[in-house]
Amino acid sequence: MKMDIRYSANQRDVKRYTTEELRSEFLIQNLYQADQVVAVYSHVDRMVTLGCMPVTRAVPIDQGIDVWANFGTTYFLERREIGIFNIGNAGKITVDGTVYPMGTKDCLYITRGAKVVTFESNDPEAPAKFYMVSAPAHCSYETRLIKIEDAAKRPVGAAETSNKRTINQFIHPDVLKTCQLCMGMTVLEPGSVWNTMPAHTHERRMEIYTYFDIPEGNVVFHMMGEGQETRHIIMHNEEAVISPSWSIHAGAGTSNYTFIWAMGGENQEFDDMDNIAITDMK
Repeated sequence: MKMDIRYSANQRDVKRYTTEELRSEFLIQNLYQADQVVAVYSHVDRMVTLGCMPVTRAVPIDQGIDVWANFGTTYFLERREIGIFNIGNAGKITVDGTVYPMGTKDCLYITRGAKVVTFESNDPEAPAKFYMVSAPAHCSYETRLIKIEDAAKRPVGAAETSNKRTINQFIHPDVLKTCQLCMGMTVLEPGSVWNTMPAHTHERRMEIYTYFDIPEGNVVFHMMGEGQETRHIIMHNEEAVISPSWSIHAGAGTSNYTFIWAMGGENQEFDDMDNIAITDMK
């Protein structure tokens, strides 16, 4: 399966996009196809979003990817690091011969230089779904499995403002060292629908969101664009969206939901953001 290439879009042109143009530029759909690796390469900070749903066999990370043509390397992680979440049922990831069991909502960080990475499900009738984001890396650290119970927990928000949620920090400076990649999972409580509001941008980093655990019949309105030129993309379960540095990245669902955020860019300072007051948004 050929990798989808997305080139950078600027904020001036996005103001004039139709709904379909906005979706084709930023929305990532259909990540989980049986025994396939689906990959979307964004020229925004050269981040790659991938999905894999192994069913009948072990699936290599570079299946269907022309590594030399796309990256100029001999294997996928030669100059890259990657974070992987399992949002499906139980499975396992094998990295250069080491097996990592992956329960639901567990995370595996794989450092630069891992050569052979494969994905498997424990039960083909209940497959795992591996969601991945990869960033360029100039150094190597340590491949590490972070179970959901071992993530750094940060409760935020309140029921009164419809945004009571827990931020689970997995690939984060407080948990482990990485070159630039940061990833985590935010879980909204029942009755809460808003995330990342008040909104912000950060010129020094981009983000990619993926939304899941959206109950059937519900959607999330993902807010993007400049603070005074906001747009929205309606997101369905297990879809992802690219957020360039100039864009806000907030959402409101018709139900509560869970999302995974991934960041890459100049730094890993989580308070390095440009806040926008709610009343200043347009």
